[in-house]
Amino acid sequence: MAQPKGTVVLAYSGGLDTSCILVWLKEQGYDVVAYLANIGQKEDFEAARKKALALGAKKVYIEDISKEFVEEFIWPAVQANALYEDRYLLGTALARPCIARNLVEIAQAERHLPFMFQGNDQVRFELTCYALCPKIKVVAPWRLPEFYQRFPGRRELMDYAKKHGIPVPVTPQTPWSMDENLMHIRACAGVVVSVFPGFGCGCCRDVGPRVWGVPVKVTNAGDGATRCSALELFVYLNDIAGKHGVGRIDIVENRFVGMKSRGIYETPAGTILYHAHLDIEAFTMDREVRKIKQGLALKFSELVYNGFWHSPECEFLRQCIARSQEPVVGTVRLSVFKGQVYILGRESPRSLYNEELVRLKEYHRLQSKVTEKQDE
Repeated sequence: MAQPKGTVVLAYSGGLDTSCILVWLKEQGYDVVAYLANIGQKEDFEAARKKALALGAKKVYIEDISKEFVEEFIWPAVQANALYEDRYLLGTALARPCIARNLVEIAQAERHLPFMFQGNDQVRFELTCYALCPKIKVVAPWRLPEFYQRFPGRRELMDYAKKHGIPVPVTPQTPWSMDENLMHIRACAGVVVSVFPGFGCGCCRDVGPRVWGVPVKVTNAGDGATRCSALELFVYLNDIAGKHGVGRIDIVENRFVGMKSRGIYETPAGTILYHAHLDIEAFTMDREVRKIKQGLALKFSELVYNGFWHSPECEFLRQCIARSQEPVVGTVRLSVFKGQVYILGRESPRSLYNEELVRLKEYHRLQSKVTEKQDE
């Protein structure tokens, strides 16, 4: 039996990695406090609690942080039109600083535990923890020789789980890792295949009006159903758009640690709001301001992806982007059909588009040409 080493807080999901890590930590002599954040994933949280305790956790915290995830992390990304490498809407990258912020609070509530232990997304968790609590110690398993030499890959983790009777949702035949939250579902690792259901039919949606570049109401033009709170409207759009296959991509992305990674993503509500916001922004924002804002959004996306949400430069960018959103108010009408989002129209009291002015300018330009020819 290993000598007692103190208590750690584990960012626990109940998947292969964190379940094995929990048992491994017990082997190393740690007491484990497991923390599971509800950020919209479809999960039996009571079953997850029982599993963590059965694996040896000293205590289990489960918190529903869905509302703050939408309002404090997803909405700034919507304002920015945040897109990493032209494709990825940052579902996992946005969730990690939200989870890590609450992890730090748990660690401090547990009498300022000297260690915090996390599973995947090491850099994102670690940077957030150090930014919010510089004195805390973060232990990253895949940087510990005693861990990565024992578990060089997922197959070794699966063998360990089988040996110790750890129930896990993956097998050698289905080894991919799944990450689910309100923003997206991600599948990666192993031989990744399509893991999402087929497309549905289309129907019409209205998104708006908007205040400072974030959605405040969604109305179904078909049945009149309306959702107004941030969480409710986001869940509603996820349900509708998910049925129509909106937001599904298969990409290879460049990770912060230097490797390329393939992933399949489904981001239904995020994709609808990306297109709706892009449309109303182009309709209401000054051309030169928008050019500058696009550059800020590119840097913002890179910082969020790399785990720098709580950095001073990212906080500065969020303030600048939020300031640019003052005129982004209005209503966007759109439809979804077979994976696509179609903009049908938009209106805004802050519109910079003047159809009459454009028509009259063109009319007088042509009239001038006619007059010049008649004078020749």
